[in-house]
Amino acid sequence: MTTTEPTVDPTADVLATTTRTHLACDIDELRRLFLFEHLSDEQLLWLCSHGHVEHIEPGVLYREGDPATDFYVLLEGSLAMYRRVGADDVEISRTGQVGVYAGAWGAYLGDRVPQTYAQTLRVLEPSRYYVLAAADFASFMTDWFPMAVHLLEGLFFGQQSTQAATGQRERLLALGSLSAGLTHELNNPAAAATRATATLRERVAGMRHKLALIASGPYDREQLAQIIHLQEKAVAALAEARASDVVPSVMEVSDLEDALGEWMDDRDIAGGWELAPSFAAAGLGTAWLDMVASCVGPQVLEGAVRWLAYTLETESLMNEVEDATGRISALVGAAKQYSQIGRAPDQTVDIHELLDSTVTMLERQLGDGITVVKDYDRTLPPIHVFGAELNQVWTNLIDNAAQAMADEPDGSKTLTLTTRRVDDWLEVEVADTGPGIPDDVVGRIFEPFFTTKPVGSGTGLGLDISWRIVVGKHHGDLTVRSVPGDTRFLVRLPYSPTEGPTP
Repeated sequence: MTTTEPTVDPTADVLATTTRTHLACDIDELRRLFLFEHLSDEQLLWLCSHGHVEHIEPGVLYREGDPATDFYVLLEGSLAMYRRVGADDVEISRTGQVGVYAGAWGAYLGDRVPQTYAQTLRVLEPSRYYVLAAADFASFMTDWFPMAVHLLEGLFFGQQSTQAATGQRERLLALGSLSAGLTHELNNPAAAATRATATLRERVAGMRHKLALIASGPYDREQLAQIIHLQEKAVAALAEARASDVVPSVMEVSDLEDALGEWMDDRDIAGGWELAPSFAAAGLGTAWLDMVASCVGPQVLEGAVRWLAYTLETESLMNEVEDATGRISALVGAAKQYSQIGRAPDQTVDIHELLDSTVTMLERQLGDGITVVKDYDRTLPPIHVFGAELNQVWTNLIDNAAQAMADEPDGSKTLTLTTRRVDDWLEVEVADTGPGIPDDVVGRIFEPFFTTKPVGSGTGLGLDISWRIVVGKHHGDLTVRSVPGDTRFLVRLPYSPTEGPTP
């Protein structure tokens, strides 16, 4: 990995605007870009029909402060970004990474913010870019990702000062990924609930038909009473199996289903293999079916077994709907907690609620390979803080930890969140088992625009903004200790708002 220190380019002011040539747009090339890799063919065709590809010669593509007319994605070549500091253009990044984007990315905010370029972009060699007009960029953002746009808008307009605005841009970059992940995570349980509801409708219709057969069939009052009693016992068994910490293996479930299917075949119950999974899910085996047979008699056994299977299946489907809607509710609650929507900027909170909501929002980035350990001191009293700003700190620290462990082997990636009280401080520790921070770098990680991530993967503002939030806004302290295999960021927040660390 390499890092780029800010440098002043004395030629930036005198560079002429570059020359540009339009080229054909290829959806297969767009599909290979990380920015568009999850879009459908229809969406990619829309991008090609509304945008275009340009061959651009070396020179200044656009300047900071100019009207932001286009959104650019690098297809081939290299570029450098500059910001105006006093009378100088300071280089803040340089990259040739395919897929990096720049330009009118804020067009979807409309007239509520100045639609000007935030930096100067210089093309370093003959390059190709995908180019989309600002209005079209705004259209596809608002039409395709409305939830992400609403989250980003709420966060963008929450800050007023110049320093807060700089922090807001960093937060938007982080939440762009979070919003995409949240949309994906919401879609999964919503789709599951839809599927379960459709199947449930079919099963309820079948139960209505079965009820008509029962009403006209050879069931006496005693047999019906037994079936109702068995139905309640089956539902209770399913609930107990669902709540149990003991999860049977795939082989155990398969063996149980085979035994149940054979039991039904031996008693001439048609389609027993389709009914068996419902009983197996509740942990009910052939001994339980023997008990059913002894209670209802052979004449009505098949009808009773089918009724009980329908009951278990509908109960399982309702459990699926409950789980899916519960997951949606949890995600929406985490998003609300994370963004602090509807809450005062400063408030007294349980710090663990902020940490948990951030972990939930970052679950997709953490993936299955990282083990999250929460070593919380639940006896800690609430603390008066700026909740939304602290969530940005947790996001930066947890996301950095996840990226640091990206190349570690599975089974050795552990993210540990610890809370404790140290004197009159509340201390939060974010630890990872990554390779550590080199000694020659650790002293600079809180500098603005300094990053050890690959070019194009980070702005170098995350830890700088985190330090300003913790130290500047909360009069706290943010430090790091790092050796290979053990990196720990420690955030200290004072319980007394008048106290702070020694400069």
